[in-house]
Amino acid sequence: MSISRREFLETATVGGITAGSPATAEPKMPVRILGKTGLRVSILAFGGGSRFTGFKDAGYRDEDKAIAILLRAFKLGINYIDTADDYGVSEERFGKALAAHGNKGIFVATKITSRDPNTFQATLERSLKRLGRSQVDVLHIHDLSSDADLARIEAPGGVLERLQQAKDKKLTRFIGVTCHRAPLTLQKALERHDFDCTQMALNAAQAGLQMPPNATAAFENTALPVAVRKKMGILGMKIWLQDFLPDVPERTARNLMYYTLSLPVASAVIGSSKPEYLEENARLAKAFQPLEKSEMLDIAGALSRHKAAMDRVFRDHVDA
Repeated sequence: MSISRREFLETATVGGITAGSPATAEPKMPVRILGKTGLRVSILAFGGGSRFTGFKDAGYRDEDKAIAILLRAFKLGINYIDTADDYGVSEERFGKALAAHGNKGIFVATKITSRDPNTFQATLERSLKRLGRSQVDVLHIHDLSSDADLARIEAPGGVLERLQQAKDKKLTRFIGVTCHRAPLTLQKALERHDFDCTQMALNAAQAGLQMPPNATAAFENTALPVAVRKKMGILGMKIWLQDFLPDVPERTARNLMYYTLSLPVASAVIGSSKPEYLEENARLAKAFQPLEKSEMLDIAGALSRHKAAMDRVFRDHVDA
């Protein structure tokens, strides 16, 4: 990487308790600069996928409770929320919560899943209507999955062109791409194109810190350095790895969150399926201090032995 992890974190973090603050002051949610976008985003972002919608027997099936948890997230200092066109009722609930909040001071990201350029505009317009906005802050191509998928996106007249046109039309301020399972493909995409942002799976179990020979690639040592070098806004996701992580002492919410936040990311997108999870995640984020490299190695060492199994989970992963 062009700058060290600690240098990145020191220069990117612009929030939290400042020197001289009273010891009893309520900690603030730290914010970091989202790369070249210049947005000051909370280091904890709210994920609007299955943990929020209740797609997998969790989350908030009742709309009033869903809106209430989002409003609570805003009150806790979370100012970046992430959804997608295929997350069921997620965009609609986000829109209602934003309207109740006043629709100010919150950065909204959504994603388009289809690779059909002919439906791109209609899908985006539907998302904007659901969200109650004329413009989103970040619009991603959702779930880049393979080299063949990248070729389809890049084809003349394809979705990548439509994405840029949406930015030109001011339907989105910034554009990006997300990836759950294909770090080498994402690396190619980031090298070839000047996205404003990218969102990738970054977790201790799939870490690139202790890669044995012939191990499968990790985002941490392939796509992430490219995004840092090109000053893209970087968002980490899949911190908990869909609860498939092995049950070892190092598997704690603090370790998993702090590992990802100690990487050169602006924010970690985390879903909270219960109010108490949101409260705990916010508490941890407000107390965050970067881990030393030795502690990151210990956490990754305990979890990354199971990397192959985690890779298989993501190979068949369905984001919702």
